[in-house]
Amino acid sequence: MKQKTVLALHDLACFGRSSLIPITSVLSVQGHQCVPLPTAVFSTHTAINGWVCTDLTETMPNMLSHFENLGLKFDAIYSGFLGSEKQIDCVLQSAKLKSNDGYFLVDPVMGDNGKVYKTYTSEMTKRMNELCHIADLITPNVTEAAILLEKSPASKPENKQEAKNWSKNLADKFGCDVVLTGMHFTENTLTVACTEGSNTNFIEHECVNAFFPGTGDIFASVLLGQILCGKSLIDSASIAADFVKRCISYTASKNTDKMHGVQFEPLLHTLPHI
Repeated sequence: MKQKTVLALHDLACFGRSSLIPITSVLSVQGHQCVPLPTAVFSTHTAINGWVCTDLTETMPNMLSHFENLGLKFDAIYSGFLGSEKQIDCVLQSAKLKSNDGYFLVDPVMGDNGKVYKTYTSEMTKRMNELCHIADLITPNVTEAAILLEKSPASKPENKQEAKNWSKNLADKFGCDVVLTGMHFTENTLTVACTEGSNTNFIEHECVNAFFPGTGDIFASVLLGQILCGKSLIDSASIAADFVKRCISYTASKNTDKMHGVQFEPLLHTLPHI
């Protein structure tokens, strides 16, 4: 299989194991070339107090133009956390760099736990629809799904049937596949819904009672990497969910500071690769 290339438009948090640090590692270990295009550089992820940031919005259009002038084409475009409305335009610009049979994954990072992130304006949340419309796959958590469906961010599906409806409504609205994450229908299980066309399947696994930042980036990166390896959506999502669970369990056993993220590095070798 030819090595696949991924253009990843995300922030770079130097410490804390989130964003481009795990994304680059996870995609690389699966056998793909990750080409990072940082939207901003943070000293740490934003859940650690005192972080400092350098915004890179003004550099992004020129970098994308350079890639275009070089004639580069990518097998996948992968966008995540965006810091400004102008960066949405940059992601739209990046679509021109996707190969004819390429794949576009949009992780619509806008909020979590029923709240919109403070950095996201109402105009940015509305314009996220533009990115979802050009995506092949979107991976919202329940808060982001609610925003995309124009519901209260605090609302969530209460059972599998509602989750199926939410996921199907997103697929119909944007004309793409959907992986809806972060649903707790029982105390000890975590549920993921995968919708392809008219079909929705569920993945359930044991919920580890611990929160770590960056696990969403790891999940989406494994998911994309496995899809590029030729796996089906449901199999890719199952592998991603299992890997994140194992990373959380391993890290929880080490009793480290949760804000330092999950110790995914010792488990990278267990991921299937090309």
